[in-house]
Amino acid sequence: MKCPACERDLSEITAGNVKVNACQNGCGGIWFDRFELKKLMDPKETGGENLSDIPRDPAVSVDLEARKKCPTCKDMIMMRHFFSPEKSVEVDECPQCGGHWLDSGELGAIREQFSSEEDRIQAAQSYFSEIYDCQLAQMEQARKAESEKIKTITRIFRFITPSWYLKRK
Repeated sequence: MKCPACERDLSEITAGNVKVNACQNGCGGIWFDRFELKKLMDPKETGGENLSDIPRDPAVSVDLEARKKCPTCKDMIMMRHFFSPEKSVEVDECPQCGGHWLDSGELGAIREQFSSEEDRIQAAQSYFSEIYDCQLAQMEQARKAESEKIKTITRIFRFITPSWYLKRK
């Protein structure tokens, strides 16, 4: 498997109970197959510490803005996005296989962002509340106004329709 950043061969490293592919003696990046990153991003999770000390070649420079190809899917271009609502770490993710490429130092930055999984979830909820609460309140207000209009129209039809008030036999 080739490194998507510097084209060197990736080597397998075991971190805890997870096997990842790292660019040792190259750019120092790490390839995580689907769901592997989630297992190692929590700072309390043991095994991820040794991934911060991957030996690098100082002569290798990486263009962090360049689009990278997935090392597993070969011709698939990975999508670059922020890893969390904090918007401090950008990662590359393959839309086909769900794997993640982290450049050197990005795993450490991810692990330092939140002290626990609960903190990460709380940050995401706060972020979405910040974005959507106002819109949801406006939608609720519009729904209530529409409901009141429907009730008013229903009362008018009941009033003008005499059969409504007749007893049925």
